[in-house]
Amino acid sequence: MRFAQDENTPVSVMMSNENLAILHEPADRTEAISLMKARRIEKLLVTDAEGKLTGLLTLKDTEQSVLYPTACKDDLGRLRVAAASTVGDAGYERSAALIDAGVDLVVIDTAHGHSEGVGHAVTRIKKEFGNIQVVAGNVATAEATRALIDAGADAVKVGIGPGSICTTRMVAGVGVPQLTAIMDCASAAGDIPVIADGGIKFSGDFAKAIAAGASCAMIGSMIAGTDESPGEVILYQGRSFKAYRGMGSLGAMARGSADRYFQKDAASDKLVPEGIEGQVPYKGPASAVLHQMVGGLRAAMGYTGNANIEAMRTRCNFVKITGAGLKESHVHDVQITRESPNYRIG
Repeated sequence: MRFAQDENTPVSVMMSNENLAILHEPADRTEAISLMKARRIEKLLVTDAEGKLTGLLTLKDTEQSVLYPTACKDDLGRLRVAAASTVGDAGYERSAALIDAGVDLVVIDTAHGHSEGVGHAVTRIKKEFGNIQVVAGNVATAEATRALIDAGADAVKVGIGPGSICTTRMVAGVGVPQLTAIMDCASAAGDIPVIADGGIKFSGDFAKAIAAGASCAMIGSMIAGTDESPGEVILYQGRSFKAYRGMGSLGAMARGSADRYFQKDAASDKLVPEGIEGQVPYKGPASAVLHQMVGGLRAAMGYTGNANIEAMRTRCNFVKITGAGLKESHVHDVQITRESPNYRIG
């Protein structure tokens, strides 16, 4: 031990509890910050009524709580984590390892969720690990939604082919327009959450997904190109870009996503891709994109008179529009000279 001249010296001597800054439970954030400021320190030991150590609180922890009060955290104050898995024995082993590592949510993620393998995977996980939440997908019909819920899914992921880098509808000829799929699946799901996965290009699409019955949405292309997305920034024709590829692209399938499309045993030259590889403009930090997304959703809630997400899911009405109506909805009869952070075409 550092500073110990005699290794037989008792720990109580080397690690004195004198002058320690200790926060006794129960205590709130204000009390913790006050103690840190008074002692001019950045770390506090937390003990229970019996003096037993229960945790360590840092100044960074308190700052994060102030900056992000709505962050999704568990009972121990840790950010909640979800992880994707797949079907079969390999998928079960992966799910078990993830749960053992402390994951909060397992997603059985396949391109075709309305299949026996997916239903069996959900049932098996719920049976073996009853306290873990499981999301299953992807599906696009009411029947598929009911099948996954009957298997034990806590939420259902909706979307067959709506993504910007997905070619499933062209390659397989299968899919349902995303808004219709959300409406059908949400109607069948009842109180079970539906997740809109794909097809969101503008914050208004996010709002429409919620209005159609989704409880939340997943986005890909909108945050592709941000600092936090995978890949290096590349310079092409004077502009900065980042790579963006679908899970069904050849590159992704060759590196492990082939099982999502039930092609894990296919040779690399026999893979049938259902996605492409491309590039998108560099967008900076993801926080800026998410700020615009949230702002657009809040605006939609204000326009429609809904105070919360649940009201938005159940109280909105849709009207059919023509191609001319869609054209009118976009910027028209003017040349854009300065791009808006929440409106990009192409």
